[in-house]
Amino acid sequence: MDYKVNAGGCLRGQITVPGDKSISHRVVMLGAIAEGVTEADGLLEGADVLATIAAFRSMGVRIDGPRQGHLRIEGVGLRGLQAPADTIDCGNSGTAMRLLTGLLAGQGFDSSLTGDDSLQRRPMGRVLTPLAQMGAEIEAQDGRAPLHIHGRPLRGIHYDLPVASAQVKSAVLLAGLYATGDTCVREPAPTRDHSERMLQGFGQPLRVDGAQRCLSPGAHLRGQSLRVPGDISSAAFFLLGASIAAKSDLLLEGVGINPTRTGIVEILTRMGARIDLLRLREVGGEPVADLRVRHAPLRGIDIPARLVPLAIDEFPAIFIAAAAADGVTRIHGAEELRVKESDRIAVMAAGLRSLGIVVEELADGAIIHGGALGAGEVASHGDHRIAMAFAMAGLIARGPIHIRDCANVATSFPNFPELARAAGLDLEVQSS
Repeated sequence: MDYKVNAGGCLRGQITVPGDKSISHRVVMLGAIAEGVTEADGLLEGADVLATIAAFRSMGVRIDGPRQGHLRIEGVGLRGLQAPADTIDCGNSGTAMRLLTGLLAGQGFDSSLTGDDSLQRRPMGRVLTPLAQMGAEIEAQDGRAPLHIHGRPLRGIHYDLPVASAQVKSAVLLAGLYATGDTCVREPAPTRDHSERMLQGFGQPLRVDGAQRCLSPGAHLRGQSLRVPGDISSAAFFLLGASIAAKSDLLLEGVGINPTRTGIVEILTRMGARIDLLRLREVGGEPVADLRVRHAPLRGIDIPARLVPLAIDEFPAIFIAAAAADGVTRIHGAEELRVKESDRIAVMAAGLRSLGIVVEELADGAIIHGGALGAGEVASHGDHRIAMAFAMAGLIARGPIHIRDCANVATSFPNFPELARAAGLDLEVQSS
C-alpha cells in the first residue's frame, strides 16, 4: 500500500485521534494477569495491540472485543497463564515483544516470541541483559528475535539502565512481579511512566526515589475499569500539519498529555508553533487535554538533549517541522532512532534529500537546513511514523509526494487516511 499526497491545503475542524498505543498494550497485559474483570474504553484497535490481545488469548485469557474501542478481559491472576500451543507472533510491535519477554521470563512454562521481518531486525539485547541478571534463561539469534523463553524462578535486582528506555524499564518491572526480593530500576533520563501509573492503579505499590523505581512482589493485581486517552504520538502528525500549513486551525480532542510524553509539544512550541492546551483533566489516571493548534511560522532550533527521550517516537514529525522551518535545526543524543522500526535517522534524511532539503546525517541525530519541499518519491521502509510524517509534508510541498510501503500505518493508526482527509489533507491510498 502506498500514499499519494497532492500538494496544498490546510487542516481545520475537530478530530479525535485513536487511543494511546503504549497504554493500550499495558491495559491488556495487566488486565490479563489481574484478578477479576478489566474493562477498557478508547482502546487502540491497531495491529500492534491486536497482536498483544492474541498473545494472551493463546495463553488462556478470555478477552471479548475490541469493539468500537471497548475491551473486556477476564483476568487469570499472576500465576494463571497457560503455556501457548504455538509461537507468539508480535507482528511489528517492539513494545509487545520486549514487555512480554519480561512478563514471560518468570512463568512456569516455556514460550517463544517472533515478529515480522522488521521486528526481527530490532535489537533485544538491552532487555535480555537485565533479565539474565534476574535468572532468566532466554535464547536469541544474535540478540534478536525469535526468542525462546524458558520459564524460570527469578530474583530481584537493582538495575541502572545504560540507555533511557521505557520498554526496558517496563520489562524489568513486569519480571519483578514474579521475582523474589525487590526489583529496582534507575533510568538516566525520564521516560514514559505508563507502566508505573498502571501498576499502581491495578494495586501494585511502587516506591519512587528520584530516577529509581522499586517494587516488592506479592501484591494482588485487581481488575479495573478505565478509559484510554488519545495517543499524543498519533496527534503529533496533526500538530505538525496544522503548524506548517497556512490557514490551519485544528482541535484535537482528549489527547493524553502525560509529562513524560509531551516533548513534541515543547519542541514545536520552541520552534514557534501555536499550541494551546484546553480543558485539562484526568482520565484513567492520566492527564488529558484538548489541543488547539494553528498555523505559525517555524524557526530552526537546537533541540535540548533533555527533550529527546520525551519525544523519541515523534522525531519523524520533528524532522519534517525542521525542514519547514526557517534556519537550521540540530538534533543530538537521538541514537535510539537508529533501532526503531527502521533506522529513522537514515530513512528520514534520505526522504528529505529526495524532496530537496539539505540534511547532514549524524551518528546520534541530524542537522537539517530548512527550505522549500519539492515533489518526489519517498521510501518509508515500512515504518508507520515515517509514512505519516511525509504525508503531512505534502501540505507544503511544491508538487505531489508519493510515499511507498505504508501498510504498517495500521499498526498504530488504522484510520489515519480517513481522518487526515477529513481534516483537509489531499491523500490517496494506492495499491503497491
